[in-house]
Parts: sequence; structure tokens; C-alpha cells
Amino acid sequence: MCTLALIGTALSVGGALVEGQQSKQMADYHAKAYEQQARADAQAAAFEQGQERHKQDLLLSQARAQAGASGVGMSGSPTEVLAANARQGQLDIKAIQYGSQLRQNNLTTQAAISRFSGRQAVAASIFRAGGALVDGLSKISDPTKTTAASTTPARAVIFGSPALRAPWAGNN
Repeated sequence: MCTLALIGTALSVGGALVEGQQSKQMADYHAKAYEQQARADAQAAAFEQGQERHKQDLLLSQARAQAGASGVGMSGSPTEVLAANARQGQLDIKAIQYGSQLRQNNLTTQAAISRFSGRQAVAASIFRAGGALVDGLSKISDPTKTTAASTTPARAVIFGSPALRAPWAGNN
């Protein structure tokens, strides 16, 4: 009987610890996935910024060519229009960069939260394992958990509780 209780306790302890480690592994996996998404977003934003710069350069070149072809000088209003367009193009590029940075920060935060959850799962599993160990050991060594047939008068006197005494021991 004692051997089965010890095996059960060992299984409970081991199961709690394994569960915690598996939760941590899953949390680490999620964290890596979030970090990979953040890197992919950074690469996509860099590509999008390059595309936007190329588009802005083409528009600027076209505007200069049109201004030159029309015979208008490159001072005064045409220059101001080109400068305003360039400023707007830079704002568009900064908006792409800002949006990407927000998404990357969110994914990095999710990765940190996932790793924290994994560490918490391991800590909780250690406490569950400790609780299972204490509970299992207390059932093995606690005489109040034994059956009435196995309680002898000598044991009942040692523990001093009338409830633990065998019926033939009397009411001393």
C-alpha cells in the first residue's frame, strides 16, 4: 500500500514539473514566433519605404521635367511646389516607419509576455509539485489516514485520541 502511495506521489510531482516545462516551451515558441513576426515587419517596412522613396524620386523628376519643358524657371512657385511635394513624401515615409515600429513594439511586448508566462508556469508547477509531494507524504506517514482495522491499542495509546483507539481498548 505504501509503495503505491509513493508511486502515485512521484507521478503527481513529476507530472506537475513536466507540465510546467511544457508550458514554458510553448511560451518560448510563441515568443520566438512574435519576434520573427517583428523582424518580418521590419523587413516589409524597409521594402515599403524604399518603394515610397523610389516613387517620390520619380514624381520629383517628372515635375522637374514638366517645369523645364514648359519653359518655366526653377525658381519661385515651381521650387516651392517641388519642396512641398518632397516634404509630403518624407512624411509618407516617416508614417510607414512609425506604423512599422508600433507593430514591432507590440510583437516584442507579446514575446516578453509569453516568456514571462512561461516562467510563471514553471514556478507554478514547482509549487504544485511541492504540494503534491507534501500531500502524498502526509498520507503515507499520517496515522489518521490509516484504516480502523490496522489501528492497534498500542498505537491508539501512543497517539492518545479516543477516536484512534480500537474498540476493545476501552475508554481510558
